[in-house]
Amino acid sequence: MFGIIRPCQHRLSGRLRTDWMAHLCGLCLALRGDHGQFARVATNYDGLIISVLTEAQSAGTEGARRTAGPCPLRGMRTASVARGEGARLAAAVSLVLASAKVRDHVADRDGLLARRPVAAAARRVAASWDRGGVRAGAGLGFDAAVLLDAVGRQQEIEAATGPGSPLLAVTEPTETATAAAFAHTAQLAGRPANAAPLAEAGRLFGRLAHLLDAVEDQAADAASGAWNPLTATGTDRTEARRLCDDAVHGVRLALREVDFVDSSLAHVLLEHELRHSVDRAFGASCAQGTEGGPPREAPPVRRRGLVYGCAVWTGMFCTGQICCKESYDDPWTGQKREGWCHKCDCCDCSDCCDSCGGCCDCGKCCCRGKGGGGDCCCDC
Repeated sequence: MFGIIRPCQHRLSGRLRTDWMAHLCGLCLALRGDHGQFARVATNYDGLIISVLTEAQSAGTEGARRTAGPCPLRGMRTASVARGEGARLAAAVSLVLASAKVRDHVADRDGLLARRPVAAAARRVAASWDRGGVRAGAGLGFDAAVLLDAVGRQQEIEAATGPGSPLLAVTEPTETATAAAFAHTAQLAGRPANAAPLAEAGRLFGRLAHLLDAVEDQAADAASGAWNPLTATGTDRTEARRLCDDAVHGVRLALREVDFVDSSLAHVLLEHELRHSVDRAFGASCAQGTEGGPPREAPPVRRRGLVYGCAVWTGMFCTGQICCKESYDDPWTGQKREGWCHKCDCCDCSDCCDSCGGCCDCGKCCCRGKGGGGDCCCDC
């Protein structure tokens, strides 16, 4: 499971958390249904945004949900999950992006992928995922070739990047790919006028995803000798933070131009949670930087390769360790992580209304009066 949007359960009201889980499970099941059981390892938090945006623009929700059978990840309970073209597009996009991650790990010779037989097998898996993503995208009228082109150009751009190179030139392929995916949700929902602002929101979302991944991995990449865009271009954290803050603001402005039927969950994920994602990524390093001292050096991290890490993660996920344990060892790095059901880095916003979904960036309850029913107290 990967992605920058990882909402705390206390920041989502009951209804919105149920909706978020419906899209997450819907993405997972769409991957299984269209691409086979193993493809479920490509499930990620950011991919479900495609499903959320499609449903948020669609008139009515009849047929948008189905009841899924018991699953170990839900404590063997049934659940209402998202279905349809939005979930299938999210699956196709997630699969192609996951194949790009596999290739990155192969290129970096991470863990077991440093061995030629394992690397060759990983390349075959990535190629299979590419074909599956293209095939599924074509069935939805989406040309996934734009994603494959972005993956290819990414490698070329990174090879030509050095100190002083513009950082945004490195993020451009990711921006282009996510812009295309976001824009296509407007076509699936029958609202072509939304394509332009959604493309802009997607472009900036892609920039954020690339930058925050670079920020979070910079210390580990330095220890392992892996390529990192911040290090390669000589960009400091202050400039990276400025670019991220500008992107968050740009996403917010772009979404205001979109004609939604129900924007509740999209609003929370793409406005509030994006801000939390930036704060989480920069928290410790920025605090150290403002005091005038350099960031502390991270201890060397021994990483598992993507394939081995995914296998370990799948086993932990299926046995409920990632969901239900208070803490667990990260499948890739071995670092301690909080279990999902125990994770919380925010106040209790349970009294806020469903339409706003939690706390505004100012820290106040979104709605005037407990239980909702009023206007949002912040300009967000």
